[in-house]
Amino acid sequence: MRVVQIELPETVFSSLRKNPEEFIQEMRIAAAVKWYELGEISQAKAAEIAGLSRAEFINALSRYQVDFMQYTPEELAEELANVD
Repeated sequence: MRVVQIELPETVFSSLRKNPEEFIQEMRIAAAVKWYELGEISQAKAAEIAGLSRAEFINALSRYQVDFMQYTPEELAEELANVD
């Protein structure tokens, strides 16, 4: 695993009422949710980035009001066509 170091103002933690560890975890989740919402990564990869199980990531999507199914109309039609 690679470690990435970023600098943040001390006021960030108090304004969000989170300690640094909680803030970093929430930042990972927020980034993963957004990249998933944009269709840049799969649900499995997003869960991995967020450090969550798939089920926990789906719950995070709900908390961020992002639909857990990110299908284009074409992908959805293809999926439905393959249903027995």
